[in-house]
Order: sequence, then structure tokens, then C-alpha cells
Amino acid sequence: MKLYEGRRTIDGLVVTVDGAPLPAHCEVKQFTTYGFEWTYEGDSPRQLALAILFDQLGDAGRAVALSEPFMKSVIANLDNDWRLSSDDIAGFASRHEGRALQDAH
Repeated sequence: MKLYEGRRTIDGLVVTVDGAPLPAHCEVKQFTTYGFEWTYEGDSPRQLALAILFDQLGDAGRAVALSEPFMKSVIANLDNDWRLSSDDIAGFASRHEGRALQDAH
């Protein structure tokens, strides 16, 4: 199980996955050039959402499709210091994609 962590420090924001820096994954999609952010809705929180989703899911299409709802539901509501597990992210993806399938029928 992977562990994603973010914290605000005197030197700026730090986001890690299993203790290593989390890449922004701009090669998948770039929403901002300003880096990660959280606690609100916007381009920098959406970049964080995309980075976490792509790292966890390994699927660029799913990560982009889920990035906005994940940003709004999860990233925008994080505290200054936070932790998310791979189970948290997989659960969100499963619930959200399940609702999307139900809405399509």
C-alpha cells in the first residue's frame, strides 16, 4: 500500500509518496506551472489530484477524467498536513466511476 503525504513547511509545500517526492506528471497533463496546492479548488490542486491519481492508477486517461472530481471532493478539503493511502484513492475511483456508469444508464 502506498502512502501519500503533504505538509506545509517554512520552505514551502512538500508532497511525497512513500517518503519520496511525488512527480507532478506534467507529461500526462499540465494544469499549472505553479506546482501543487490543496485546501481549495483550482489548477494547482488539480495538478496534485492528477499526480496522485496517475501514480496510483497508472492510467493517464482515468487520471485526467477523475482529476477534477477528486480535486473537488478530496484535495480541496485536505488540512495543511495530510495523508492519503492507496486504499483511499482506489475507493474514491471505484465509487466515482461506479456513479458515472449508473448515470449513463
